[in-house]
Amino acid sequence: MNLKRQLLYAGIIVLVTFLFSAIIMIFIKKIAFHINAIDKPTNKEGNRHIHKKVTPKLGGVGIFLAFLFGYMLFGEQSVRMNAILIGSFIIILTGIIDDINPIRASQKLIGHIIAAAVIVFYGKILLNNISAFGYQIDFGLMSYPLTLLFIIGCTNIINLIDGMDGLSGGICSIFFFTISVLCFYQERYGSLVLILCLIMLGSTLGFLFHNFYPATIFAGDCATFMGFIISVITLLEFKGPALIGFFVPLTIIGIPILDTLFAIIRRLLKGQPPFQADKQHLHHQLLGMNFSHRTTVLIIYAINILFAATSMFYTIVDQKIGQILYVIIFFLVIWFVLHTTIITDKTKKLKIKNHNGKEV
Repeated sequence: MNLKRQLLYAGIIVLVTFLFSAIIMIFIKKIAFHINAIDKPTNKEGNRHIHKKVTPKLGGVGIFLAFLFGYMLFGEQSVRMNAILIGSFIIILTGIIDDINPIRASQKLIGHIIAAAVIVFYGKILLNNISAFGYQIDFGLMSYPLTLLFIIGCTNIINLIDGMDGLSGGICSIFFFTISVLCFYQERYGSLVLILCLIMLGSTLGFLFHNFYPATIFAGDCATFMGFIISVITLLEFKGPALIGFFVPLTIIGIPILDTLFAIIRRLLKGQPPFQADKQHLHHQLLGMNFSHRTTVLIIYAINILFAATSMFYTIVDQKIGQILYVIIFFLVIWFVLHTTIITDKTKKLKIKNHNGKEV
């Protein structure tokens, strides 16, 4: 098929999955209330959520169902696809259990490890080497544990950044759209990567229709499904016949990766568990600058689009100029870190002496 027909076919995939996702969310909301999979606002210290009303969760389940629907209509059976479906089901099941009755992080981790193992040992999708900026590193036997860690890490970073209406769905949509564009540029029509991206793009946009501010449904812990699929697509893109390299897909989700990294460093510096919730994430920093909820999300979208555009420029236009743009983004990130409390508290503590000369 020529390019026009391919674009039309891609549009149909996105439209069909979008409509299915947008419609199924209506029923998911009712189910979530029925089984008490809801998010209640709380003033508990460290609570990351900003909403003020009871909101149903399980939005990730709706995305998963739209994904299944899209696969039935447009996907093709293969061992790799079977592994993706099995792993996705395990991720969603773990998320549903946690959304109904929260479980310990260690218990969720078991589910994530099993799902990742299915991808690695059954699907044979492995991170054998890394290619970026003309350099390549081969991992050998270490590819197995590294791939497991990569999948588990990606599975969780989207869930960790999901603290505002429309944030996770928008960031993931940008990722799926960008990889789709790159696939079209490389003429990888009908590839598993492209089909997965188009199906997930429609599914996440359908969720975003209900999740953008003010949200009427949250993804819940099932947001891990989006991160899981992103990890698989990144590995598939890396293994693809027209190699982009492992680094480029990762930069498209640079915001959630950096936000998670900063959160871990921040908490370790404070002597806190690395995954303890707090209110110093990127979106909290922007809210602290008196941006509205909607504007904050749009700013993060814009930053993420900048990462995605740079990755596309590096891949499609000129790699050397792309490298320069990456360096500029790096220094902008450093500037942001130095001028906010995203890692350390910049507030100077005043030392006042009482009448006895002691500091208080």
